[in-house]
Amino acid sequence: MAETLTSVAIQQVKVYTEQLQRGMFVSRLDRPWTHTPFALQGFYIRDLEEVRQLQKYCRYVYVDITKTVGDVGANLRRLKRLNAGEGREPAALSSRNRAKAPANIPCRPVRVSHQAYPPPVSARKVASQAQKLFRQLEICLHEVMVQVSSRGPLPITQVTAVVEELVDNVLRSPDAAAWLARIRAKDEFTYKHSMRAGIWAIIFGRHIGLDRHELVLLGLACLLKDVGKLHLDDRVLRAGRRNAKVEREYRRFVDHSVKLLSAEPRLDPQVVNIVHCHCERHDGSGYPRGLRGDNIPVLARMCGIVTFYDEATNPRGEAFPVAPSRAVAQLYDLRGIAFHEQLVVEFIQAIGLYPTGTQVELSTGEVAVVVEQTYHHRLRPRVMVVLDCDGQKLPKPRLVDLAVDDDRKQRLIERGKLGPGDKITILQDLEPSKYPDVDVAAVRDRYLLQNRGIGAALTRLFSR
Repeated sequence: MAETLTSVAIQQVKVYTEQLQRGMFVSRLDRPWTHTPFALQGFYIRDLEEVRQLQKYCRYVYVDITKTVGDVGANLRRLKRLNAGEGREPAALSSRNRAKAPANIPCRPVRVSHQAYPPPVSARKVASQAQKLFRQLEICLHEVMVQVSSRGPLPITQVTAVVEELVDNVLRSPDAAAWLARIRAKDEFTYKHSMRAGIWAIIFGRHIGLDRHELVLLGLACLLKDVGKLHLDDRVLRAGRRNAKVEREYRRFVDHSVKLLSAEPRLDPQVVNIVHCHCERHDGSGYPRGLRGDNIPVLARMCGIVTFYDEATNPRGEAFPVAPSRAVAQLYDLRGIAFHEQLVVEFIQAIGLYPTGTQVELSTGEVAVVVEQTYHHRLRPRVMVVLDCDGQKLPKPRLVDLAVDDDRKQRLIERGKLGPGDKITILQDLEPSKYPDVDVAAVRDRYLLQNRGIGAALTRLFSR
């Protein structure tokens, strides 16, 4: 076993799945937890079936040596001491890979409550209200930008009122709001990023159980965090690759935002503090003050994560957003380095591996769009099938609840009437540019509003 163990932190070792034993405490996987059926908090290996499941999904895992019990725990701790005594640098932390190795930065766990709110209602029940709120947000943020440009007073009262309504909407149905964050119009203004980040942040906060007041503060901070960019030169904002001088100029937007927002007596100082710290990074590599670990407020860490995610899924200057899995992979690689690891994992769990609005390839070869999450079965959401296995438009799109379909077929498999291969699964998410004629916004309207009297123009699924 000694040759297959690699230290990755003071309390963990890397173990290939063929060497797993009962009593080991699995603390991390070689992939996001949301890619697997396992619990997020880690677990003890109790029997061979759990080992087989780990071997099915992972090549290796990380085992907490302090929590591992029995003789195997004692052996792992002794091996750890021997490696430390010999002064060997583990392979996972070699100079070639050190940039991607999670930094060992002390940080208290964030208090999380996944049961703080009732189960969400169907997105269809609150879709109209969510769209109305999104339009109100657009109007409010446009007014913010106008006032910043003219040095006038910011409409803080109006923005706060809309954010409070948005929070209540997300508390009822995160999916209705997630649709708004996933759709990117071709003629959108730059402040749409802040709106999407605000929606993701409230969904994130709901998932971990923030109270309503904290959700409003977080939403406001995400919406207002970029107001200082209006004081930057256009060449700085639009620079594709910023050299050191341009980067220094760009980073001043945080100070500009703080100065503008601090002058507003109606704005809670905590919002200003979140904005001030949202570009700080867990390992101290952020700006403007180089804060690290616990010195960064929790809500600011969350704001930083959703900002990174939205910028990764909606890169500036690109015609299409990118597949969520690519953004999630980038974010996961930065856990424990740029971002607090626990919060990264919780955010991925909050939005799901296949966020609402994602285009996916099914095991049938068909292409579908995720229209709503199944919160107890995140890998089996509701999808709208729009293309057949040859990539051709279906005459009539088909709604499939993968969780319900899976349960029904499992019963038939147990009775010998179907084989395991008859189940429909998601193989992968797709880059939106792969099928540019799929009109995801129209899929949304068909699913959310088809029973609300919308016109044919809204129900069409493909742009001409």
